[in-house]
Order: sequence, then structure tokens, then C-alpha cells
Amino acid sequence: MSRVGKKPITIPDKTKVIYTDRSLTVTGAKGELQRIIHPSVDLVIEDNELKVVALKQDRVTDAFQGMTRNLINNMVKGVSEGYERVLEINGIGYRAELKGNSILFNLGYSHSIDFKIPNGVSASVDRNLVKLSGIDKELLGRTAAAIRRLRPPEPYKGKGIKFAEEHIQRKAGKTGTK
Repeated sequence: MSRVGKKPITIPDKTKVIYTDRSLTVTGAKGELQRIIHPSVDLVIEDNELKVVALKQDRVTDAFQGMTRNLINNMVKGVSEGYERVLEINGIGYRAELKGNSILFNLGYSHSIDFKIPNGVSASVDRNLVKLSGIDKELLGRTAAAIRRLRPPEPYKGKGIKFAEEHIQRKAGKTGTK
């Protein structure tokens, strides 16, 4: 039995959950998300609570039960509150500029990088901070990781793009001989 999967998901007010034909639709103040539910689990909606029920008892089904519960919980939280990721740009001459539906990065390469923002994610740039927000946690995380991969932080000077809450373990450089 999955401990995570057994926890019920409370559905907040102003959030509507519809489950028909293995398709779950969650609608809230921020938008609407859809997901196909795996055939080894089923959903039960009653009294503003949603429960994920395993159809058989084995390790694989328990894993799907816990994963499905977390995915649905992320959907409910996303349409009611939304998610935000903040990336920090460190380095002399490293900067970002918002141009329409894309971000133009100057990251020390011989060329600038034009990064297209996917639908469902909105971005704002403030000096060396790039703030991404959206209702789909998975899409938001993938977009933030793709931006970080443009110039990952290096351990000697800390130059590059990192998540705001990330700590970069710094290394000592070479010491000169006397």
C-alpha cells in the first residue's frame, strides 16, 4: 500500500474536477489542465475530496497510485494557486531581455541565444532574475531546466544560470608556485 497514494486530495472552493473515461479535467481560477489516468488506478470523488484507488495490490500499482496522486495534487494546486520558478544569472556581461514570446540571452558566447517560451508559461525579466510562472508544474520545471542548460553554473567563479534556491559548491582554483 502506497502511503502517499492513500492520502486524499482536498479540492478547494472554485475548483472543479471532472473525471470521465479515464480523462481527468481540473478547472480553477488560473486555468484548466487535463490528464489521462493510468488503467491500474481509479479515482473516487466525494465531499470535496479526491482519492486515488489501486485496482490491484502489487508494487507497480502502488507506485502508480502514489505518482498519480502527486500529479493530480500538482494539477489542483496549479489551477488554484499557480507555480513560479526563479532563475538567477551570474557573470559579467551576462544578461537576459524579454522580447515578445521569447527571451534573448547574452551568456558570454560569441552569439546571443533566443529562447522561445512555450505556451502555458509566462516570463518576466528583472536585471539578473528570470521569473517563470504557470499552472503546469511539469512544463514549468522542464522550461526552467532548459534555460539553466544554456549556461550551467561553473564551480570556480559561479558564473552561469542557476535556480534562485540552488547553492553552488565552490572549488578553490589553482594556487601559484613560489
